[in-house]
Amino acid sequence: MEQHYRAIIQAIGEDPAREGLRDTPARAAKALQFMTQGYRQDLDKIVNGAIFESGNDEMVIVRDIELYSLCEHHLLPFFGRCHVAYLPNGRVIGLSKIPRIVDMFARRLQIQETLTRQIAECVQRVTNALGVGVVVEARHMCMMMRGVEKQNSAMTTSAMLGQFRDDSRTRTEFLTLIGR
Repeated sequence: MEQHYRAIIQAIGEDPAREGLRDTPARAAKALQFMTQGYRQDLDKIVNGAIFESGNDEMVIVRDIELYSLCEHHLLPFFGRCHVAYLPNGRVIGLSKIPRIVDMFARRLQIQETLTRQIAECVQRVTNALGVGVVVEARHMCMMMRGVEKQNSAMTTSAMLGQFRDDSRTRTEFLTLIGR
């Protein structure tokens, strides 16, 4: 990957041997490996058995989970926050596992719509919940730095599964509790 970054630096007209750029190919390769580590993560290791029997049947929400991702169209960052809710069906998941699931999918190349759906489907699969709701609000550098250059634009996507899709009261409760 380093050699490709070196070639990119040369292709834009810079000298990859100059002092400020000398180690950039290695640093950029390391950064990209980190930003795409979701491909190399294993869901079972992330959850690590943290599924617990519970009589709770009320909505569980983890809100304002920061996320950082790269869009598959321009390889530019998008960043924001994610809100995840589920209705337990006899089992709950350890609190830290939901942000870890968000990160696993965010650290891949995709569009925000896909990311939102992946998170919802994964939480549903892992918890066997009666329903899952996910809302992602993000700012995209491909719209801010280039193209239309709209600095204050943000994108909101949602995925509603089970009772969040079928019962408007459940969906409304979730959206109200996250301030939407």
